[in-house]
Amino acid sequence: MARHADTIAEQLEELILSDAFSDGDRLDEVQLAKRFGVSRTPVREAIQRLALSGLVDLRPRRGAFVHQPDAVELMEMFEVMAELEATCARLAAQRITDDALAKLQAANQACEDAVAAGDADGYYRANEGFHHILYAQSGNRFLETETLRLKNRLKPYRRMQLRLRGRMAQSLSEHSAIVDALIAADGPRAADAVRDHVAVQGEKFHRLMATLQAAE
Repeated sequence: MARHADTIAEQLEELILSDAFSDGDRLDEVQLAKRFGVSRTPVREAIQRLALSGLVDLRPRRGAFVHQPDAVELMEMFEVMAELEATCARLAAQRITDDALAKLQAANQACEDAVAAGDADGYYRANEGFHHILYAQSGNRFLETETLRLKNRLKPYRRMQLRLRGRMAQSLSEHSAIVDALIAADGPRAADAVRDHVAVQGEKFHRLMATLQAAE
């Protein structure tokens, strides 16, 4: 059931980021269940997952409604995300274990394999593993939880970023800088590398917004 909910959540995410739904549209569980050929339970679970990302607004006794953040809100969230992850990296540079570092390098290798295959979805999954290790190795559970919370809100947009031409290869190069800084136990350099990796500024932000607008 969880797998069904995850699949439906991804499909709904795609629909919301395309022209299938507009901001403020109500998501009807019955209609969506018919559309996906499933019961209402996995649809309800999928909607709850999207509520974590902020793409869906759950209103008591009214239902679920599409919410698409505007450019300013999106920029603000990415700015905070970059700082949270930079803090994770700075702490992890001093605290990461040899075993976790090996797992981080393995996740980065999976990212490299996905780039070679042109597999954006595969890259996103491997990239998630890379970042989750980084959060955990900060050694700060509260920071890890808050970082994961915001990451879930930005998930649809981080996935879409990877579809920009050349972004996967650029992201992989940025990963290498992060890994090198962690190996060197250089906290400030690790923080700067992660901040540059996560921040969506300048041309990168304009390209992301143009992609979202084209989808609409």
